[in-house]
Amino acid sequence: MTFVVLDRVTKRFGKVLAVDNVSLSIEKGEFVVLLGPSGCGKTTTLRMIAGLEIPTSGRIYIDGRDVTYLEPGERDVAMVFQDYAIYPHMTVFENIAFPLEIRRRKLRLTKRDIEEKVLQVAKMLQIDHLLDRKASQLSGGQQQRVALARALVREPKVWLMDEPLSNLDALIRLQVRAELKRLQKDLGITTIYVTHDQVEALTLADRIAVMNAGRVVQFGTPKEIYDAPTHVFVGTFVGNPPMNILKCKPAGDVLECPGFTIKNPGVKQTVFFGIRPEYIEWSDKEQPGYIKGLVYVVEPIGSEYLINVKIADVLLKIKTLREVSLKPGDSIYFKFDMKKAVLFDEETGNVVIRGIE
Repeated sequence: MTFVVLDRVTKRFGKVLAVDNVSLSIEKGEFVVLLGPSGCGKTTTLRMIAGLEIPTSGRIYIDGRDVTYLEPGERDVAMVFQDYAIYPHMTVFENIAFPLEIRRRKLRLTKRDIEEKVLQVAKMLQIDHLLDRKASQLSGGQQQRVALARALVREPKVWLMDEPLSNLDALIRLQVRAELKRLQKDLGITTIYVTHDQVEALTLADRIAVMNAGRVVQFGTPKEIYDAPTHVFVGTFVGNPPMNILKCKPAGDVLECPGFTIKNPGVKQTVFFGIRPEYIEWSDKEQPGYIKGLVYVVEPIGSEYLINVKIADVLLKIKTLREVSLKPGDSIYFKFDMKKAVLFDEETGNVVIRGIE
């Protein structure tokens, strides 16, 4: 069931086009991540859903209702910010209860009702032992849990999050991220989450909207975004390391690429050949059908290695689980898994062919 709809939404700030004709349909209970670099329009899009910004054109619907021009308080959404936005002089209990207290009459809540709701959410987020503490006495991870609890206690139709984990230390971020994913699935709250962190997007989302220059470049599952990018921007933005991109020109039956040729599958224009680093096989000995390169540098990254290979005038990255004893300047031989390769149009950036036989 479609629950949140953005219909050709555009936002201008003077002459600056921040969001450009964005359309999205989000299902009830879905976890959708808006992913992109700084300035791509993701936070502005979230703020328009929240009612903190009004679109220049287009419509926004929540649960079948047109909310385009409604005030934030009339939309039944809850928002969690990057900086937590909790009151340091209040206790944890008072912070969580605050949205219920200010709507107490409207919701016809008794003091006991509020206490029960706060305790329920606090237990869910494992902060019930902190209810009597002042917010200023908490760690960053604890403060973020309080902010999440305050958003949850309202039982909103939509949960909106603007980079809520970016201020946390790496270890705490991993822990809170896992808790957040479990919590969202348990409660089934439709969630829209903004981040520039591709790891957060790939691990949390049911679907990801990759944004660039105010537009949604691709909207799909994490697997689709990673394995089947529809635009060269998605291939280079998502993935660590990103997809290798090599410029190739048609020359009859082959495509001439830096340092090698491949069979031309029928393209007539200049294209970008894209391949993920983990889809490249390698050997330190010459093999039939393998391409020769020179090792530029080897980067150990825990259980994996990144081999930077110089071929013609470009660098290629190979990701491997095998132990690497190669040194800079050594010869290396490699071949691509062509079924995983992608060709993108040089001018538009759009995918031309996915998987080359």
